Amino acid sequence: MQYHSPVLLKECIEGLNINPEGTYVDVTFGGGGHSREILKHLTTGKLYAFDQDDDALKNKIDDERFTLIKQNFKYLKNFLKMYNALPIDGLLADLGVSSHQFDEADRGFSTRFDSKLDMRMDRNSKLTAADVLNTYSEEDLKRIFKLFGEVDNAGRLAYVVFHSRKEKQIETVNDLKVAIEKCVKRGRENQYYAQVFQALRIEVNKELEVLQELLLQSLDVLKPGGRLVVISYHSLEDRLVKNIMRSGKFEGEVEKDFFGNQLTPFKQITRKPVIPGDKENEDNSRSRSAKLRIAEKK
Repeated sequence: MQYHSPVLLKECIEGLNINPEGTYVDVTFGGGGHSREILKHLTTGKLYAFDQDDDALKNKIDDERFTLIKQNFKYLKNFLKMYNALPIDGLLADLGVSSHQFDEADRGFSTRFDSKLDMRMDRNSKLTAADVLNTYSEEDLKRIFKLFGEVDNAGRLAYVVFHSRKEKQIETVNDLKVAIEKCVKRGRENQYYAQVFQALRIEVNKELEVLQELLLQSLDVLKPGGRLVVISYHSLEDRLVKNIMRSGKFEGEVEKDFFGNQLTPFKQITRKPVIPGDKENEDNSRSRSAKLRIAEKK
């Protein structure tokens, strides 16, 4: 079974503008598709990859130029310092969940299987999606459904979850579907469940906080002229990436000097996000919501 097909592969490699002797980082190793392609373009260069998922370690590449670090990429700077790998020439991040994680029923990422509500990318971490559903306050549930899932009726959904769990703990995908049945609009079931699952997954893995840390650290670890290449899969991620590349800040406001010149740490290589073509969308369903942005450190 293929772990997963790398999304926008050609565009990512072009975006990295690889120096064969340079140092590169793939912070989302997964099946290693992007990493293998980067290695093809290196001579004496080095590639460091991060992944916190034990399953991804089985795809490790046997190459003396390659180092796989089993850690969350929020520790990027610390580990690159430890390996004496700073500064770097390029950083690639393919965010979100891999096809493999969606396809493994026991991981609880997919609405297709009746499995335990787990959703941890790092199986050594404590918090699961079931913990969130069964222990969070109604107010906190509303906050994550609204903020991370952009669910229309987040208040009602939180109320229903909060009161359903008093009758029966919500442990599996089916438990959740049954509990929130009355909140779902007819004909929009799949979209609604996807939004709820997204909210839970982001909360369990603290995805937006971790992404913010990565983007801020990228400013410190990249050398001038180094490239930042990021694929995101939903508007919350894409907004953070777009704003940091445009202004160096998550809020998106651009600072100017006394003369009105913009003070930004990055030069945007892509003004608009690069999206997959029809053929890639057809061949790889995971690519459908992908948006690629590329920036160069000034």
